Amino acid sequence: MKDLKVIFMGTPDFAVPVLQKLIENTSVVLVVTQPDKCVGRKQVLTPTPIKEVALENNIPVFQPIKIKAEYEKILNTKADIIITCAYGQIIPKEILDYPSLGCINVHASLLPKYRGGAPIHWCLLNGEEKTGITIMYMAEKMDNGDIISQREYKILDTDNVGTLHEKLSGMGADLLIETLPSIINKMNKRIKQEEEKVTYAYNIKRKDERLTFNAPGKTIINHVRGLNPWPLANFLLDEVECKVIEAKFVPKNGKQEPGTFVEVTKNTLGIACQDGIIYLEKVKPFGKKEMFIKDYLNGLNKKELKNKKVGE
Repeated sequence: MKDLKVIFMGTPDFAVPVLQKLIENTSVVLVVTQPDKCVGRKQVLTPTPIKEVALENNIPVFQPIKIKAEYEKILNTKADIIITCAYGQIIPKEILDYPSLGCINVHASLLPKYRGGAPIHWCLLNGEEKTGITIMYMAEKMDNGDIISQREYKILDTDNVGTLHEKLSGMGADLLIETLPSIINKMNKRIKQEEEKVTYAYNIKRKDERLTFNAPGKTIINHVRGLNPWPLANFLLDEVECKVIEAKFVPKNGKQEPGTFVEVTKNTLGIACQDGIIYLEKVKPFGKKEMFIKDYLNGLNKKELKNKKVGE
């Protein structure tokens, strides 16, 4: 496949293994990624992870602010195929129609479930038992192109966004390389998505981060896992936000009001939910570094905290 001329379009860490595999196995003639952004408190202008890989491999980089208005460089680059992974902009029809082998996307869900920009977050938030990777043709509507190949992954109880991100990233790169020969030979499958089974995974909003304890314990733990390590779930204590990194659920019969601190000791902090207690294990208080719950409790008045309710 070394003679296959590829334009790759991607931006975050998730897309890096895909680009690296393409560099190893094909001829990447252009990388398209989002513009550099100012990052951190000092607002340092920082290239995207994909741009860094491209520059390390002496591959030309194109960073249009709006791809719909700036795409001539892509059309002027002789390529057989365009491959995208988490690029971050809607790609116009002029680009989709350009390469002879089409535009192929690597998507982190088992389409038609979880179309959109945050499929890894939402499969965990919704308590799914499995997820996976889809290799698909791109279309004008978001993530609705024909499916070429898929690979399934059974979600572990220990998985969170970080672990799934890493596993699916590698899986996507491997599946793409395995699928490419059939695309080149025009022997690949083209499976229409079943529209009645479509669900969406829109980008996480600020309101999605707030924990609601008037819910089953398993739902709350899924909420914590589904936002760990970014952007992290949170609750309010005396109107001050505290992010939750890790927690566990213990089923328990009782009449404690959900959201109430029902167990406060030197080493444990338990909050009542619908069917038991959520024990916080690792947190990140506002303006501080992450810490284990024992260290967090050192700075609180435990007597005052008992029977207090978290803020809404």
